[in-house]
Amino acid sequence: MTGEFSLPVRVYIEDTDAGGIVYYVNYLKYFERARTEFMRTLGYDKAALLDDDLMFVVTGVSVDYKQSARLDDCLQVTASIVSAGAAKVVFNQSVRRDDDAVLAEGTVTIATVAREEGVARRMPAEMRRTLNRAVSVGDSD
Repeated sequence: MTGEFSLPVRVYIEDTDAGGIVYYVNYLKYFERARTEFMRTLGYDKAALLDDDLMFVVTGVSVDYKQSARLDDCLQVTASIVSAGAAKVVFNQSVRRDDDAVLAEGTVTIATVAREEGVARRMPAEMRRTLNRAVSVGDSD
């Protein structure tokens, strides 16, 4: 599997401010959901990481907000892997309305860390191979 993963999301009242516009931090929550579901399609749910005494932590985020999502909008939240190193994975992500308008886009970097110590640790070799097979063509440096 390569390319871009897409997750449909509908905007609920809890996602919005008093004016019915999605609060900026909720885009990061949408990104998280898409990354989590993308990893699940690759065979790596949260329990799989815990079995290896690992967890993913976000180490960097860059987001450009372009337009506002509003109450009841149907959105597509995307995630694609740009690179997967020994302990780090870089994703390109976006939130689009169903009319294809890009509302937010950004880059999220996650790292594998030992669950107890919280220090960086290499991901299992098979996981790295799987993630590298999922790298989006044309997105890597």
